[in-house]
Amino acid sequence: MPTRHPFAMDTTSASNLNMTTPKPTLKWSKQFSVTTSDRVALPGDKILLPPSALEDLLEATSAVAAHAKQRDLPAYDPYNSSTWSAHRRAEAEFQDQWQQLLYPLTFRLVNGENERVVYAGIREFSAEEGQVVLSPFLWESLGLKAHEANREDAMEVDGKSLSSTITIHAKILPKGTFAKLRPMEAGYDPEDWKALLEQYLRQNYTTLTNGEVLIVPGPRGAGGKKEEFRFLVDGFKPDVDGICIVDTDLEVDIEALNEEQARETLKRVAAKLTRLPGSEQGTSPGGELDLFKEQTGQVLPGEYVDYQLPSWIKSQALDLELHVDDEDVDLDLLVSPFSATQRVKPRLDEHVFADLEGRPRKRIRIEPTNAELEKAEALFISVHACDITEHPTNDTSAGSNARPRHYTLRARHTDDKSDSSQLKLNDDDVAPNEGDVRCKNCLQWVPGRALMLHENFCLRNNIACPKGCGQVFQKRSPAYEAHWHCLHDVAYGSTPATKVKHDSIFHPDNVLRCQDCNTKETFPNIIGLSHHRTTTCPSKLILCRFCHLEVPQEGDPDQPSAEVMLSGLTAHELADGARTTECHLCSRIVRLRDMEVHLRTHDLDRLNRLAPQPCRNILCGRTRDRCGKNGDTRAGTKQGQGSGNDIGLCSTCFGPLYVSMYDPEGKALRRRIERRYLQQLAVTNGCGKAHCKNEYCKAGRKNMGIAGTIIMKDGMTMVKPFIEGLEKPLGEENTPLHFCVDQRSQTSRQMAEMLAAEDGGFTGKTYEFEWCVGALEAEEGDLERARTWLKNWAPTKLEQVRR
Repeated sequence: MPTRHPFAMDTTSASNLNMTTPKPTLKWSKQFSVTTSDRVALPGDKILLPPSALEDLLEATSAVAAHAKQRDLPAYDPYNSSTWSAHRRAEAEFQDQWQQLLYPLTFRLVNGENERVVYAGIREFSAEEGQVVLSPFLWESLGLKAHEANREDAMEVDGKSLSSTITIHAKILPKGTFAKLRPMEAGYDPEDWKALLEQYLRQNYTTLTNGEVLIVPGPRGAGGKKEEFRFLVDGFKPDVDGICIVDTDLEVDIEALNEEQARETLKRVAAKLTRLPGSEQGTSPGGELDLFKEQTGQVLPGEYVDYQLPSWIKSQALDLELHVDDEDVDLDLLVSPFSATQRVKPRLDEHVFADLEGRPRKRIRIEPTNAELEKAEALFISVHACDITEHPTNDTSAGSNARPRHYTLRARHTDDKSDSSQLKLNDDDVAPNEGDVRCKNCLQWVPGRALMLHENFCLRNNIACPKGCGQVFQKRSPAYEAHWHCLHDVAYGSTPATKVKHDSIFHPDNVLRCQDCNTKETFPNIIGLSHHRTTTCPSKLILCRFCHLEVPQEGDPDQPSAEVMLSGLTAHELADGARTTECHLCSRIVRLRDMEVHLRTHDLDRLNRLAPQPCRNILCGRTRDRCGKNGDTRAGTKQGQGSGNDIGLCSTCFGPLYVSMYDPEGKALRRRIERRYLQQLAVTNGCGKAHCKNEYCKAGRKNMGIAGTIIMKDGMTMVKPFIEGLEKPLGEENTPLHFCVDQRSQTSRQMAEMLAAEDGGFTGKTYEFEWCVGALEAEEGDLERARTWLKNWAPTKLEQVRR
């Protein structure tokens, strides 16, 4: 029995689940000239129609809607409320379904010259009048490619080639529930194409046509080539020529074309299972790389082993070394940083750093000043084995090429001084032992007494490379016969495989183009193509700083935008950053891409902001001028609600001392302050509050456990220094005042002292006491909100020192 691989593909959209009512047939048809367009590359079964076609379709839809309304809406009795309500509901539902074009719009395309028919979906109405733009799939399905290539009467209008006309009919296709596909080649593994097929059909196809061949692109390999999976569409349910695959649950059955293909597929899948990553004959699974431990592994030809280095000392140079166990084997070492601008693992045609030379030992040194490492979160390191089955070798066994290649990979930090000393010890100009001399033929150091014997033997049997690469071979040896030097650069090697590999990478016969974008640029070698894919390619994946999704960076590599180059943003980020949002600090509407600059202005304002002025009363947790939630440290003064005094008290503490009398010298004010002190200490029982912690209050002294009764004489002596301190101007050396306050204000003062004494940890974000008082006042004593207020509006102690 042929192998079958059924799976279900869900293409249902929630926005159209309620549209279950069958719609009348839409009648519209017209002839168009087929053309190509350089502006847009159409995928799947998509077409472009002119704007006039949209007008005709809307008119045809309105006519059908009017006919359907007369036919399908239920009759009603205007005097019966229940039938009237049912009619209104039906009419509203009908208007929702017919207020715009039917979704999805599908068409039947007919080539009158060869009678070939295919179904298609619409991309947009932007083609030139009288013309239709088809996707490559539709060109091939209608037989237009080979036909138009041989036409001598093909016309050109404005640089666009026009072919013969095709007829397009509006055709509402039934929703498909089942489709049978048959692979065109043996060996398709369901693990390779199942997810690809579902994603590709959902994104690129609206319809399926019976008897057509679907070409599903697979993953891109080395050299820019993509694997392709071809499937023959062989039957649907319902049994029709074409189905719609949008907003439906489509069950897909994959069945081999014949018994021979099924057996070959099972054979290849079984062989693949024996070479899975981690098996004895398969490629190593890779994983995390340790700086202090070397990693051994194996890789099959044509495959990659991917490692990740999560952390390293970024202030030191990093050395990556790859050693191959067999000197006749050539592996590649590829490295790419993992950052917001580099998201993919390194490959032969998409990497940032690489050592591709034909030698068994590879080394890449990454300096800490390298711009590619800026904001890198990790390093992706890949070991690649060239597929030598494609290259001529001296091996007679075909199976030897499929054996795994063993290697040792190491990452380490190297001190520049130790490197230089090691180079000095290994300098070729220094004899390893006293009395040694160098052979002029093989350049080896030999004892002086044996030099004549060595040279006689060496000159008869060995020969140095005449091109000066320093390698010495045995005469008439296969290695010497295969030794080569590149005519274009300084590369060399000793096997035919390394020669073919070098030429295919650095000097390919064909011109390379990027298969992921529509750039017209060509590349002389794979290195140039790799640089394009990791820099300017529109398809390069980035992590958008605004939508926080992995998306292509977009843009035009042939004509780069000046705004993109100057802003440091990609084309996608430039468009996505045009969205606006509200600043969390000032509530202004700001574009996302301007938010960073906008926050810098807030940061400058934060560093230059006037510090709050705590109340002179050391028990009070308020400031003289009040702090606002928006960071204003003089909010009360600006609103006419300042302290109203020049002795440094807040308005609440100064309130009981205020009288409306002329007192230019402040004598009466000092008497009132003295009287209040004495009232707290000796005359009465103090404030009488249980929370009071004022040592200059009888109730506070009792709460604090301070023994002793203060008489009027002693109170006068205690108060005198504070009264005298009022005569001095406000400044840092002012004597404090001690007036009883409410519990909330007293608690805020204590919390401010604790907040100022906190350790900022590795961030170093500690704040002066006056800023802590202002933060707690602005946030009404909430500690967490006060920390946020400090972060947004207050300079740290370190920033104040620097300023």
